[in-house]
Amino acid sequence: MYEKELLRLQEQLLILQEWVRDEGARIAVVFEGRDAAGKGSTIKRVTEYLNPRVARIAALPVPTDRERTQWYFQRYIQHLPAAGEIVLFDRSWYNRGGVERVMGFCTDQEHRRFLHQCPIFERMLVEDGILLRKYWFSVSDAEQERRFRKRLDDPMRRWKLSPMDMESISRWEDYSRAKDEMFVHTDIPEAPWNVVESDDKRRARINMIHHLLSSIPYREVERPVLRLPERPPSRGYVRPPHDEQNHVPDHAATL
Repeated sequence: MYEKELLRLQEQLLILQEWVRDEGARIAVVFEGRDAAGKGSTIKRVTEYLNPRVARIAALPVPTDRERTQWYFQRYIQHLPAAGEIVLFDRSWYNRGGVERVMGFCTDQEHRRFLHQCPIFERMLVEDGILLRKYWFSVSDAEQERRFRKRLDDPMRRWKLSPMDMESISRWEDYSRAKDEMFVHTDIPEAPWNVVESDDKRRARINMIHHLLSSIPYREVERPVLRLPERPPSRGYVRPPHDEQNHVPDHAATL
């Protein structure tokens, strides 16, 4: 049932993609939430079949020394969508309302300025025609810890863990207070927060994608009919000898 519904929703995302290109629409989707809340796996399902030239992921690294001297929102602006684009922010400007606030990476004054400017910034985006959607993935403390322990034992996913993730366990209530304060200031009518219950990852993916699709008045765009042309007859081309080129060894044949 999950696979069937996910595929149906992904087909609708492809229709949305063509509408975005045809209309020149701009969509920005913010994914936020605690570590191991399921943001990354949901983004993977959203983008799985989409054209990377239309739908791209913005996952910014730690700011450089130069970026730290800029207006806080400045480095995010260059990643906003142009006409015909969808941008998925795997974490966003809300870093300042969460991890930077809790871990002391910003001053109290910088945090207060963020809470004041963020709604203004987002209203400007919406007024300019950007379709802004914000999702908060909500995971329980027990489920987060279970996922962390699973990552510790999985060498293929251990890279997802960092000292900052470990710190988030002991600072659970600090993050909760920071999130609640952030919501008070930034849950605005023009760009409301949409909370995704994510203890069940599959349910969270389905619910988030369905909500995104239902919030945008897209339509199916008629596409031109494509037909493969007849292959023209050979005009005497001869491929170079096989042994004159450097081929990748056939490792698959040894399996």
